[in-house]
Amino acid sequence: QVQLVESGGGLVQAGGSLRLSCAASRTIFSINAMGWYRRAPGKQRELVAVIASDGGTNYADSVKGRFSISRGNAENTVFLQMNSLKPEETGVYYCNVQGVSAYRPGVANYWGQGTQVSVSS
Repeated sequence: QVQLVESGGGLVQAGGSLRLSCAASRTIFSINAMGWYRRAPGKQRELVAVIASDGGTNYADSVKGRFSISRGNAENTVFLQMNSLKPEETGVYYCNVQGVSAYRPGVANYWGQGTQVSVSS
């Protein structure tokens, strides 16, 4: 099976912090990148942060300097440290892994179920 399990979401006051975790099954390999996407109410899902296999990172402009994405020591894990959260960053955060598995040909994107982040004003 290919599974991505997210955790760390919750309710936080504006200015607070959350740390999201994602553990992808080890049936995904040759990973190109792991990232976090957000679907805010009434908006399209958008990239928040991504980390490539070489360690390079990319962030949405709005979160630069406040969010940090990192790979865990355990295989197929990724974290998103979110600091100084803003109410407009409320939404469902989805873990994404781009890699290879025995269940799809070639490189594919795999998605978690999402974890809710609610930032109150």
